[in-house]
Amino acid sequence: MLLRTLALLALVASGARAADWEKLAPIPNKDGVAGPFAGVSGGALLVAGGANFPDKKPWEGGAKVWHDAAFVLEKPGGEWKHAGTLPRALGYGVSATYRGAVVCAGGSDSRRHYAECFRLEWRDGKLHTTDLPKLPRPVANGCGALVGDVLFVFGGQEEPDSAEASATAYRIDLSAKEPKWDAVPAFPGRGRVLAVAAAHDGKFYVVGGAALVKGKREYLRDAYSYSPKDGWKRLADLPHAVVGAPSPVPSHATGFDVLGGDDGSQVGTAPDTHTGFRKDVLRYDAKANKWIAHGELNAPRVTVPCVEWNGAVVIPSGEVRPGVRSPDVWRAKP
Repeated sequence: MLLRTLALLALVASGARAADWEKLAPIPNKDGVAGPFAGVSGGALLVAGGANFPDKKPWEGGAKVWHDAAFVLEKPGGEWKHAGTLPRALGYGVSATYRGAVVCAGGSDSRRHYAECFRLEWRDGKLHTTDLPKLPRPVANGCGALVGDVLFVFGGQEEPDSAEASATAYRIDLSAKEPKWDAVPAFPGRGRVLAVAAAHDGKFYVVGGAALVKGKREYLRDAYSYSPKDGWKRLADLPHAVVGAPSPVPSHATGFDVLGGDDGSQVGTAPDTHTGFRKDVLRYDAKANKWIAHGELNAPRVTVPCVEWNGAVVIPSGEVRPGVRSPDVWRAKP
């Protein structure tokens, strides 16, 4: 555990430059998915669910399709295997690795949003699913992160056609004998979807995201931290808006890094001329309350989890530009 932690700190301290990233085997879905659940169980990387446009792109009238397939990669140099299926086709929930399992909360399908939560475990060559307490309300397109034993889930939408985004945060102590969800004290900012979540030094962070104004996105730059001791605290604004960046983001000794994201500058751009999402990495220095430019990504992705695995940061699949996914899996190693 100590060696793994030191390796991860060395990775983040070195900066996420293009040269640090390498491809692993692509997931076994030729189109890739956005909004999957992902994490580590049994030492293996699990990726499950998500959605894509397998027939036609949305601007061609194609329908979004949600998936229930779960895939497992047992070692970085290996090949993906079909691990099993989720309880239903599902995507755009929150996932986090906890004690050898992937905890999944909320999500959506083509019809509705869900409050169901469950745990995925890769054991003895099989995928095992265990129910967890439901969220108080359905949540999709939110964000979340694990702070110690406590999983936080924030924001998102209760319904597919919600005109406004939620500003509610929930938490559950996964180590409790009988875990249950509790509401966190009122968030001081606007409700938002697709914010970035982070955990650092015992605090939960919410960064950027998009408010919904009559169903339309308003891109945000504000950031906040929460701890039971200090409550919510507003932090320095981001230098630009960040929506849908891989989340939860990797933390390090002095803060955490935000990996790219959508800044809204190409909203309304024709699909064939959209150039993709931001490549820059923004480092937050918690002590100085300051954002610092910290290198670039060579393959930026949005609406995808960020997973720590074998001392590296992994981004499995995700969205390349609106309506277009990629099956590629990237990792940054020391």
